[in-house]
This record gives sequence, structure tokens and C-alpha cells, in this order.
Amino acid sequence: MARVFPQAGVSSPYMSTERETFTVWMKSLVYQTNGLTVYNSNGEITYRVENYDKSSNEVHIMDLHGNILFTIRKKKLWLFGSWIVYRECGTLSSTEEVKPFVKIKRSCIRDGDWEVRDETNEVFWILRFDPKFAFQIIDVHGNIIAKVKPKQSSNGVILGEDVLSLEVKPRIDHSLVVTLVTVYGLIKGIV
Repeated sequence: MARVFPQAGVSSPYMSTERETFTVWMKSLVYQTNGLTVYNSNGEITYRVENYDKSSNEVHIMDLHGNILFTIRKKKLWLFGSWIVYRECGTLSSTEEVKPFVKIKRSCIRDGDWEVRDETNEVFWILRFDPKFAFQIIDVHGNIIAKVKPKQSSNGVILGEDVLSLEVKPRIDHSLVVTLVTVYGLIKGIV
């Protein structure tokens, strides 16, 4: 399986050779549910998350057509939880075990930050910047993979606490980055 964050050839509809900017609206498309909706730079919906039950331990990341791309499951551990992400790869028989694609847990090294470990055991970090919803995803070398911050109009006016700007570096799987944004939203109790 291809690595997710490191520089790779673009062979996926979820990667680009250019830096991409998305708008993340921390609201569901479905009335009265939690979730988020992601728009590309052309204003088209690219991803969505519908969280019908905020107390649920499972959330799905979907594309525009409702196809599930990732499943996020919360694993409860003592006071803190961890999050396990599974990539949807079609149907499996009931005897096949699904292996986690990514695991996210509270960092024991960086207070308030989160460690992301992929299936190849490579480590990335979700670094928070303020109590609201600004953070970066960096690799082990400190290179920024993605940034999330409140979205501003061209005049510099913040569009609201629930409207975010997501910048993703070239050749990075933006569907997985959106999944990590969703996990962060679950951690913060927003999604």
C-alpha cells in the first residue's frame, strides 16, 4: 500500500501536484446532526461527515457521493481515548481482520498535541496553536503537511468559528488530512 504523507507520485484522486486549499464548514449537510462539510477551491463539496449520534464511537468520512473512505473509531483508554482510522477497501469476509490504517493518541512528549502513527509506524504530529481550532500537521522532521486556521474574507474578517481554511501540501492524501481534521473535531467535541 502506498505511503500516505511522504512525497509520492500522484496516482490518486485524493492527491494533487499543487498545494490545495479547502474550506471546512463544521456543520453537517443533514439538518440537526453534527458533522462537517469540506469544499474545494471551486466551491464544490468534496468530503462530508455526518455524525448522527454525538455519543457514538464511530464516524465515517465520505466523498460527495456518500462513498465511505475512512472509518474513525474511538478507543477508550482510562481518562484519555485514542482514535483508530480504517481505510475502506471494499467488503471483507467476516473472518478477515481489518488492520488500522492510522492511530492517533495524546502525545506524551508534546503537551496538548496528538501523535499520529501510520500503518508503517511513521510518526506525524497534530500541533495545536490556540484553544479554538487552529493547528498544523507536521512530519517527524518538522515539515508542515497541512494547516488549519479560521477562514478569513479577503478583507481579513473571520467568517465564524465554524468556518475553517485547510491548506494541504502537494502530493499529500487530502482525504486522510480531512480525516485527521475530523478526529481533531471529535477530540474537541465539535463534530
